[in-house]
Amino acid sequence: MRLCACLGVAMDIIEPCGFLLSDRHFRRAGMDYLASLDLTRHASWEGFRGHAPGRVLLLTTKASEPYFAFSFAPSDTLLVGRESAGVPDEVHQTADARLTIPMRAGLRSLNVAQAAAMVLGEALRQTALFPEPTA
Repeated sequence: MRLCACLGVAMDIIEPCGFLLSDRHFRRAGMDYLASLDLTRHASWEGFRGHAPGRVLLLTTKASEPYFAFSFAPSDTLLVGRESAGVPDEVHQTADARLTIPMRAGLRSLNVAQAAAMVLGEALRQTALFPEPTA
């Protein structure tokens, strides 16, 4: 949530998600960033898929294409799954592209927020959509 709020990127949460969204937990996770966050919740993958304006790009350790070799477009949506289980097979199969962050052999994965930040940074760099700096 903090990453999307600070970079001016909309965030979509697709149920069921891997964390509790009760008011108390949600406010704690969002801290003071919720007021600046463009957030949409979707009841299902199908509901989200009908909402996504462009390509859905899945970040996964099961991909072969490195994120830095991919050509991003402004309408792309980056999709990350749960750290413990990734995304369901149905989601994996229907993503428009699957991207990976190359890592050292024998290591499983990065923290999902770190992975999202790396790939989002490259997508914003390529599409020149970085927010205006503040003084």
